[in-house]
Amino acid sequence: MTKGLTVSVLDLVGMHTGEPAGSAIARSVDLAQHVERLGYNRFWLAEHHSIEGLACSATPVLIGHVAAATNTIRVGSGGVMLPNHAPLVVAEQFGTLEALYPGRIDLGLGRAPGGDFQTMRALRRDLHQTGDEFPALLQELRTYLGTPKPGQAVKAIPGQESNVPITLLGSSGFSAQLAGTLGLPFAFAAHFAPEYLGAAARLYRERFRPSDVLRRPYMMVAVQVIAAETDAAARRLFTTPQQRFLRLIRNQPVELLPPVDSMEELWDDFERAAVETKLSAAIVGSNPTVKTGLEKLVSETAADELLVVTDTYDHAARLRSYERLAAVAKELGVAA
Repeated sequence: MTKGLTVSVLDLVGMHTGEPAGSAIARSVDLAQHVERLGYNRFWLAEHHSIEGLACSATPVLIGHVAAATNTIRVGSGGVMLPNHAPLVVAEQFGTLEALYPGRIDLGLGRAPGGDFQTMRALRRDLHQTGDEFPALLQELRTYLGTPKPGQAVKAIPGQESNVPITLLGSSGFSAQLAGTLGLPFAFAAHFAPEYLGAAARLYRERFRPSDVLRRPYMMVAVQVIAAETDAAARRLFTTPQQRFLRLIRNQPVELLPPVDSMEELWDDFERAAVETKLSAAIVGSNPTVKTGLEKLVSETAADELLVVTDTYDHAARLRSYERLAAVAKELGVAA
């Protein structure tokens, strides 16, 4: 946004039951074009593998597709799970994207597998990896995106000297601390790990050291938001992401399911507690309710930008939710 709270979109390319991936991807493109017109800052795409119901496994391909269909909005990854990939390949992919769409590409990086153990094996990851190797992989990647070092034998072409902006993503303190130490932007995944948000935000700011990239901390918070005409209407739409997380707990496909009037008959007490914990940061309601929720979130975290996840079954309801959020965000300011 040019004024008010900076808001962006995080998309998982959710599919309906029995729907071809192409249809879900087309909806994501339509959403990107819609939020671009509304003045959103970024459109980021997640990386998930072998999860039925999500069509976001080939993240760089999707980024190129969305960037080609838009004009001004930044497009990037939220994020590329770096341990899944050779840093050189990531540098070449994003260097190519930057060459095609100069000044519009972001590289968000995470260290999770983006899938289960069997998926890790299929991705040819070192099964002894613990995540502790992430800083070394990151340093190698930054070498391929920056100015070549004297005697550097391997170069990313395209990629070298592209300086594609990097943001570290995380759902715990590891990446918060690393981003702070390196002076990089940090994005926290409160859309599924809200319980660690406060601690990670404090750790990032405490450990932050100015760098050539940033002089002061820059924190993004990914959060579920659904805005509708009334609180009741929004809560009904919210049963779609509630059902997704319920099915995730049950190891079932996580397609977008139609909203229901009540979740009570769908879950037991344990499942309800688990889902509500995962979605406890969600902001759901009418414009005034959403405004109050946003103000509280920004006040508690000092967030500079929000990465908003809005998963509704009905595409039109999703578009309207982002319209309402844009209007609310313009009314809010963030202290410099």
